[in-house]
Amino acid sequence: MDSFVLLPLLTMSMPFNGFINNIVKTDINSYPQVVLAKKQNTEKDALVASNQAKEAAIQINDLKAKAIDAYFEDRNMPLKGVGKKMVEEAEKNDLDYRLLPAIAVRESTGGRHACIMVPNNPFGWGSCKIGFSSNDKAIETVARNLGGNNPNTDHHYANKTTKEILQKYNPPSIVPKYAEQVMGIMDVIGAAEITLNTNVVAINDSK
Repeated sequence: MDSFVLLPLLTMSMPFNGFINNIVKTDINSYPQVVLAKKQNTEKDALVASNQAKEAAIQINDLKAKAIDAYFEDRNMPLKGVGKKMVEEAEKNDLDYRLLPAIAVRESTGGRHACIMVPNNPFGWGSCKIGFSSNDKAIETVARNLGGNNPNTDHHYANKTTKEILQKYNPPSIVPKYAEQVMGIMDVIGAAEITLNTNVVAINDSK
């Protein structure tokens, strides 16, 4: 009788242990998949955020370029259309996007009275003794120098504020109030910081 009673108990215990083992194995096996899914979602969110930031930066730069071109166009200045190039070079050299157009306005009325003896120099660069193959090349060269990225001139312009850059470009002893005049033009061109209308973006996203 004892063996007859014990036998069913022993045979019933085996499925129970297998059931527990299956639960443990299932949880262990699914754990890496859960972690992987969470990691993939995090990476996806980061990519979306990065793409949105890049798109916002592009839109802001477009607005900056339009502000520059609008200033030139409203005053019938020949440099209309170079706004995008000026913004691109300002970005590369960590300059205020309004600096180059404002200098061009102060020096040559936006290209209308550019240097006579040399070509494509609306900035008065090099005391009007240096010419360029195009206005784009002039923009690249002046931006690189004012940004402190030319080893030959970085001691003048590197790590300087906009006002300090202008005071090196044309010292007060030579042209009094030059920096203030250029910065006044900068204020007319547009605001120092341009932001997108987040309310409009939110409405568009909800559609």
